[in-house]
Amino acid sequence: MDILILILITMVKIVGFTFVLTLPIIAYSVYAERRFSAILQDRVGPNRTGIPLTLFGFKKDIPLQGLLQPLADGLKFILKEDFTPSHVNKFFFWLAPALTMVPALLTLAVIPFGSELFGEKLVIADVSVGPLFIFAIASLSVYGITFAGWASNNKYSFFGGVRSCAQMISYEIALGLSVIPVLMIFGQLNLTNIVEWQAQHGWLLCPITFGGENGFDFGFYEFGGPLGILLLLPIFLSFFIFTVSIFAETNRMPFDLPECETELVGGYHTEYSSMKFALFFLGEYAAMIVGSALIVTLFFGGWSLGFGLDALLKDDTDNWVAYAGLIHLGAFLTKVIAFILFFILVRWTVPRFRYDQLMKLGWVVFFELALINILVAAVIMAAPNMVERGEIGALIVLIIGVIAFSIAMFVIAKSLDKKKAPQSL
Repeated sequence: MDILILILITMVKIVGFTFVLTLPIIAYSVYAERRFSAILQDRVGPNRTGIPLTLFGFKKDIPLQGLLQPLADGLKFILKEDFTPSHVNKFFFWLAPALTMVPALLTLAVIPFGSELFGEKLVIADVSVGPLFIFAIASLSVYGITFAGWASNNKYSFFGGVRSCAQMISYEIALGLSVIPVLMIFGQLNLTNIVEWQAQHGWLLCPITFGGENGFDFGFYEFGGPLGILLLLPIFLSFFIFTVSIFAETNRMPFDLPECETELVGGYHTEYSSMKFALFFLGEYAAMIVGSALIVTLFFGGWSLGFGLDALLKDDTDNWVAYAGLIHLGAFLTKVIAFILFFILVRWTVPRFRYDQLMKLGWVVFFELALINILVAAVIMAAPNMVERGEIGALIVLIIGVIAFSIAMFVIAKSLDKKKAPQSL
């Protein structure tokens, strides 16, 4: 009986978080992007699609500011002709859209949406290796794009698939390395516990809480007292590298080279139409939402209200009150939507990179910066204990070693970046 209840609860979470929350957010992210871009470009954007009462004999429709535009777009994709060219590899051609959409939705399983509701954690699978699970599953989406480019039997599509494969490999390395200093601070990989740590000590990028015994607490005080403030430097650098790498991972501007219409017509989905094209489109937005959720979870407290406000949602027995989960769910969605708008703003503000600039940023800049950032964070965390044990000489040698390693990495990066001068005939 307990197993059946557990299965039922899990199914409710899957349906609720995936179909009730995430899919509508994906649909309305498209609407938000169209409206936001219209504002930036001094246009109107979709503002008429609403309830079509004229179809039933009424004189006017109800526009609703175009809020039903996503439903109209979905209906259009479903009713459009599903054309499959004769020259494609049909099995992989049909498989590719699913391989793009499904991994993005699977990664939602380990992201905590809130604290507790009716005694149940608001997370589908509370695993102890959350970030690793997300990186492992999200990396599978490259197969969908690669298969799409190869199976289309189109040179432009194939170039787009190859570009995506190289791009994801380049930035997944920086993505994984950038999160290591963050996990060194948390000391664990469970995303629920990571958010709870931030609820007690403050958000990672703003580790400040009010209302404690001293009225004010600094979250990094346990890492060397006042010197813990130095940890903000590697954390901010981790946040920068992680966020830019998420842009590259999701193929969003200014890193949308795999579907660069100026040189590849439409990239890997040139030959696709109807719902298969829509799955690529929705997969990109789903990946953007998952990336935003992961950034919020690691750096901005996830569902935590921050600044010690979460303590107000606990009773005398230090348990969450009945409605705490709903408030935390609202806080989490607010942060995620704010980051989605940030993604949209960057797309319509920053021009597209050249492909050589894209590769240089991933391999020559971010890879080295992420490695150096790990060493700097490790030295800052180890320094207080080494000073307490009187190991001043060893600490100085360690700092000199980090500086020497950083200089060596800089020299190597500069030497790799130099172009060969053309030889005269």
